Amino acid sequence: MLQLKSPYHDGTTHIVMEPLEFMQRLAALVPRPRLHLIRFHGVLAPNAKLRPAIIPSASRDANPVAPDQAESPYSSLLARMSWAQLLKRVFDIDLEHCPNCGGTLTIIAAILDPTVIAQILTHLGLSARAPPRAPARSFDRLQMAFYEDHICQPSAAD
Repeated sequence: MLQLKSPYHDGTTHIVMEPLEFMQRLAALVPRPRLHLIRFHGVLAPNAKLRPAIIPSASRDANPVAPDQAESPYSSLLARMSWAQLLKRVFDIDLEHCPNCGGTLTIIAAILDPTVIAQILTHLGLSARAPPRAPARSFDRLQMAFYEDHICQPSAAD
């Protein structure tokens, strides 16, 4: 049973659904993967002619422009974050500072060849294969409803 925030025009305050119907309605609200959830219109749209006039531009020293990109209307945009900065921001993995002394680390190579990566991992005694995915777990709907009732209901000790 779902309680509505405000009643419908006909006075309906609750909606009763089967569990599968509720899950279908809930799944319909989940956006597709890699779909932008914020859309810009007008001057803020990605290809708007006046967009370069209103977005902030970086100083010339902070973002040097290559000669072949000098005529591009987006040449004054801020530089993108490095992948090391993105890893720190998303996963809290700091690849820019040494964990032992705190000094600045320098990235000397990015190894992309799968065979070389496998050789390095096996030399270090690590598995070169990714761990297997766990199979999907099945659940009993009756047991799940019983579980939800116990979670949603406050116990007598509370």
